[in-house]
Order: sequence, then C-alpha cells, then structure tokens
Amino acid sequence: MKVLVVGSGGREHALVWKISQSEGVDKVYCAPGNGGISLQAECIPVGPDDINGIKDFALKEGIDLTVVGPELPLTLGIVDAFEEAGLKIFGPGRKAAEIEGSKVFAKELMRRYSIPTADYRVFDGPEKARAFLERASYPTVVKADGLAGGKGAIICRTREEAFRAIEDIMEKRVFGEAGSKVVVEEFLEGEEASFIVATDGERIVAFPSSQDHKALYDGDKGPNTGGMGAYSPAPVVTRDLEEEIMERIIKPTVKAMDREGRPYRGFLYAGLMITGDGPKVLEFNCRLGDPEAQPLLMRMKSDILPLLEAGLSGEMGRINPSWDERASVCVVMASRGYPGSYEKGKEIKGLEEAQRLKDVVIFHSGTERRDSRFYTAGGRVLGVTSLGRTIKEAIEKAYGAVSHIRWEGVYYRKDIGAKALAERRS
Repeated sequence: MKVLVVGSGGREHALVWKISQSEGVDKVYCAPGNGGISLQAECIPVGPDDINGIKDFALKEGIDLTVVGPELPLTLGIVDAFEEAGLKIFGPGRKAAEIEGSKVFAKELMRRYSIPTADYRVFDGPEKARAFLERASYPTVVKADGLAGGKGAIICRTREEAFRAIEDIMEKRVFGEAGSKVVVEEFLEGEEASFIVATDGERIVAFPSSQDHKALYDGDKGPNTGGMGAYSPAPVVTRDLEEEIMERIIKPTVKAMDREGRPYRGFLYAGLMITGDGPKVLEFNCRLGDPEAQPLLMRMKSDILPLLEAGLSGEMGRINPSWDERASVCVVMASRGYPGSYEKGKEIKGLEEAQRLKDVVIFHSGTERRDSRFYTAGGRVLGVTSLGRTIKEAIEKAYGAVSHIRWEGVYYRKDIGAKALAERRS
C-alpha cells in the first residue's frame, strides 16, 4: 500500500513515523514534508494548499490512502476533491471542517445543541465590538473567527488590551480574512486539556487525554503559539471525567454535525477547560493536535492503519487500539522570535547524540536537510518526545535529549509537564 501524508510539521512527522511502521504499508510519501520526514518518506514539493497539485500526484502515483495533517487543506476541501476523483482520504469534508474554520459556526452549533461552552457574542465590526467591551467584565477572550495558526485567541485582562485585540484582528488584519468577524467570549477558569478522537461519522474511538502548552513562556505567560509542548496522559482527565466528556461533548457533537448535513469523519480535537461546573469546550479542531499528536502517537502500541481504514469503511466500532501505559512528553524547540519574525538557516547540532537516547524520538517541524546536515526552516523546529514510566521520568528524558541539541537562537520552555506533576500532588 502507498500512503500519502499531507503537511510539513511535527504532527505530520509523527504520522509518517507511525504509518511507516505498518506491515501493510510499502511506501510513504509526504507533501511537502520537512528535513526529518525526508529520512522516512519521499517528500513531494507540493504545498498543502495546492489541492489540485496533491490530487494530481495521488492519481499519477496510485496512492491508496491519503491522511491530512493540517487544517488548511481540510477547510479548502481536499477531502471533497479526492473523493470526487475516487481517491481514499481520511479527514472531514469542507463543510464538516468548518467546525475549526469558523469559530462563529462552532459556537452557534454548540449553542443549538446544548454542548457546554463559554458564553459569547459575535461581532462583524470593530465599533460594535468596542461598544460591548466598554461594559464587559474582565478578563475576557477575543477570538478571530477564522484560521489563525493557533494564535487567534487573545486573553484580555483589561479593556485596553481588548481594544488592542480588536484593532489588531479587525482593523490591522494581522490574521488576514480570519479577522472579518470576532467572537468575544467569557473567560473560563480551570485546567485545560486536549481530548482527541477518531470517528467514521457515527462510531468513535477515543485517544488518551493530553495537554498542550500554548503560551510562549514558562508559567503560561506571553503570547499564544501553535504549541510549545504537550504531554499524555493529562491527570486532570479522570476516567469519570473522560466518560462525561464523551457523553456531553464528543458524541453530541458528532451527532449534531450529522443532523446539520455535515457528516464528520476523521480526527476531531476538543480543546477543553475543566471548570468547577465540568468540562467546557474552548475550541474544536478538525485534525490531530500539534504537538499533542507526538506524545499520543508515541503511546499508540497498535498499528494505526486499521484505524484509518475503518474510518473510511464505517467500521470504527471494531477498532480498539492498545496504548502504552507509560507517559509521554514532547518539548518543542523553537527559533528565537517565534511566534513573531525569526531567522532561518541555522545549523542544528547534537541531533545524533539525542537520537541515540532510549525511548526518545525527535520529530521535525521546521527543518531543512542539506546533504547530511539539518538547518532551521520554521518557527517551531523540533518536537523532542519521550516515554517514561511516570510523567516525571518522561520529562527528565525529554529534557535530557534537549540538552544535546543546539543552534544559534534556540528557545524552549523549561516547564513542560509541570502541571501534570502538580496535579498528581494535589
């Protein structure tokens, strides 16, 4: 079987790494891939937003299955285009992917179907938004409606910060057309968690819990990023809470999408806040999380291929993946300046020493390979991921590997997983 993975980040490297282990897979391709992925798959120089280019390659090469990593091609309709061409592809169609593509759509869906989430208001103009924010209580959250690379949700602790967020999103258009509307949302107190499932549109397979670290700096300070690290499991999600999440959020959402004429098939990610009133949805993503995919796929013991095939055939009910009982931690190593501007082309050293460590896998995100050397080519560069008997051991292994890796301007958080340790002590 020939499998094509679409995307170029750490999530896609983790998918390539996991899919390439399947006995049923003869060759893996990745469009466009990155430096690290090129060691395990044939990288195709076609961007993830070039839907026709990817489709033409899949048809020409006789690709048996395509798996989509990032949200952009999903919201652009890559699944619809592939299915019209008779190609097998795992992911939601364009109308279903709007659950991530439009925060307004997602919030209104949750309101219609009583899925727990924060209270909110929607605005299509800056003046109306500012008038509301004049009398709002703080902190509050201002979100760009469309895709913003994980950076479109701004926590505002004062009216001045909220006004600045409206100016940036709606007037300066720092996120482009994603800022044509904004959602002003109630600030929720609690502990964040990520809950990811795979579904064939009816039956659902839940992945273990995980938690992302969105903020740039230690202690969850600074601007939001695409994710500076993640760990699994998240101790805050107990077995009872997992059942509540499935019954109150995941199952109703999959059913709601079907009723709306947007049947959902693929990975579904719920970003949650565990509040005193139970779990509430912060956001939905129409794909695997990044960097959550890295520790989750490290923990997946069973072959991923049957899961993907069952999602296409409507037989997800017969799939029961096995998971490593050990914990996993991913530390993202980034370029100085991210999530703003940053320099590229810095040589990465120490990879060989880090890769030799037991229970450690280094997933590449923003890298380029020239001959046998690797260079930085993005904001998030590497996801150093480990397995350990406990979260504490996994943290030590991940940071032990990080200590071997260096380049000019490297930056990473020093507290990935610390929340899990605090949760276990409480």
